[in-house]
Amino acid sequence: MNRFLLLLSMLLLVLSGCAALRLDDSIRTSVAGIEPLEGKGMEARFTVYLRIQNHGNSPLDYDGIALDLDLRGMNFASGVSDQRGTIPRYGETVIMVPVTVPATTIIRHVVGFATGDRTKVDYQLRGNLGGQGLAMGRYFDSKGEIALPELPAEPVVR
Repeated sequence: MNRFLLLLSMLLLVLSGCAALRLDDSIRTSVAGIEPLEGKGMEARFTVYLRIQNHGNSPLDYDGIALDLDLRGMNFASGVSDQRGTIPRYGETVIMVPVTVPATTIIRHVVGFATGDRTKVDYQLRGNLGGQGLAMGRYFDSKGEIALPELPAEPVVR
């Protein structure tokens, strides 16, 4: 019985330690911009510019990034980058991540865009900022709004 209690206590201690590692909320992420890239076949490619702020008291080293971008509550794009760097304490940096959008996703979003608000789009950004060496990295999950550029007025034909 004592061994069982000891094992149970150790398991709870390990699990609580792992949970505490993910509670660190010292980084903030947002979409700083999106630019088109050349696509291949049935997909579109974009560069997503992520603004990452370090709200912590120590520099944050990163080695790679993975992200998923949802627009209007629907999956839109995903991408990875093997960039490395350091975000200074109480500082920020912009990281460029190439993402891929499948053709079926583009069609689904075009239909949604045609029936909804055409001035802004809500987004959700989820991902992982990789750690160097044995570090586990930092997970992020943020929401925001992207303002869409105004469409040019159609010329009047007489």
